[in-house]
Amino acid sequence: MRPVEIKRDVYWVGALDWNIRDFHGYSTPKGTTYNAYLVIDEKITLFDTVKKPFKNDLIECISKIIDPKLIDYLVVNHVEMDHSGSVPDIVELVGPEKVVCSPMGKKALVDHYGRQDWPYHVVETGQSLKLGKKTVSFLETRMLHWPDSMMSYIAEDKLLLSSDGFGQHWATSQRFNDEVDVAELLGHAAKYYANILLLFSPLVQKLIAKVAELGIEIDMIAPDHGLIWRKDPGRIIQAYEKWSRQESSRKALVIYDTMWQATEKMACAIGEGLKEGGLDFKMFNLKFSHRSDIMTEVLDSRALVLGSATINNGMMPAMADLLSYMKGLRPVGKVGAAFGAYGWSGEAVKLISEAMRGIDINLVGEGVRVKFSPKKEDLNRCIELGRQVARAALDLDVSGLGASARS
Repeated sequence: MRPVEIKRDVYWVGALDWNIRDFHGYSTPKGTTYNAYLVIDEKITLFDTVKKPFKNDLIECISKIIDPKLIDYLVVNHVEMDHSGSVPDIVELVGPEKVVCSPMGKKALVDHYGRQDWPYHVVETGQSLKLGKKTVSFLETRMLHWPDSMMSYIAEDKLLLSSDGFGQHWATSQRFNDEVDVAELLGHAAKYYANILLLFSPLVQKLIAKVAELGIEIDMIAPDHGLIWRKDPGRIIQAYEKWSRQESSRKALVIYDTMWQATEKMACAIGEGLKEGGLDFKMFNLKFSHRSDIMTEVLDSRALVLGSATINNGMMPAMADLLSYMKGLRPVGKVGAAFGAYGWSGEAVKLISEAMRGIDINLVGEGVRVKFSPKKEDLNRCIELGRQVARAALDLDVSGLGASARS
């Protein structure tokens, strides 16, 4: 890729990864980008690098603007290896005057690369660095989503270099949000939030409040993954504000795994009950649906009804996987129930219910178990469970949790 000027004397110099399909268990069917940014000023400054296999792409992109050896400062906003993987190579090539990072960033860089001898320049929230005509100030964003994370802000351009905030895993030949379909873009951004930042929603709220408190004017947001928010950057800030409150819609998810379709028949009956009870629903068979796509739907769902056949005195492996993944992301403000078919022992429903309690999902009843294939009366019990879940979910409107989950 060629460099792209995003502001006067500020260039995108990153790399595109068209082929990555898994990012720590998060499916990336359309790849991703590793964005880095170069500022040409009295002190030429590179913000972040790229994943190590793409270091030559970064160097080639920079070389189309300047000799990389002319770079004075390297700013490391985030030490995760998809952004810092090329840092040792860049430091060796460039020999920068300063490697700028947060206090935790220095610790993480030393831990990762074992280099105490780099010219570290440690910055904290509110501190700034004069580049010449431009000045960059720093905002620590600890645990969004690593302890070292920070953002960089260039006041003269009203440009926020947002590290892993406001990004998407999506490789495109376009660089800006107004060059692509906005609905698809927001879908990728929602998936990114649901699978990476959901756990840290209270911190997102504090960050947005801090930006408002500091009076930072933002004309453009340039994240480390995906498209740059050139037009109406407030739209993604508003989306983050909504997602961080975990506002839910009148929607339920019925998620299941089945051996011989008995549990699937129960799932369909539960869906019928949910609809009768006034709740829209979506159905996900774990054999065909990836955990990260399901978590994207969880983001604004009011109710989760999880089902599994019993196997080896436990739940199906895909359901255990989903529950483990979901526990790490800690969605809040949900109601739910468990169901499943079994042959002779039937532990799955109990185990799913226990796992849901561990995620603070408010359970409706004890769930429904069916031996072998469900009969009419069993399906009627499933329909009734769907109705009960719908009533409990709609009651959240009265309690206030439906509109905005507790942080």
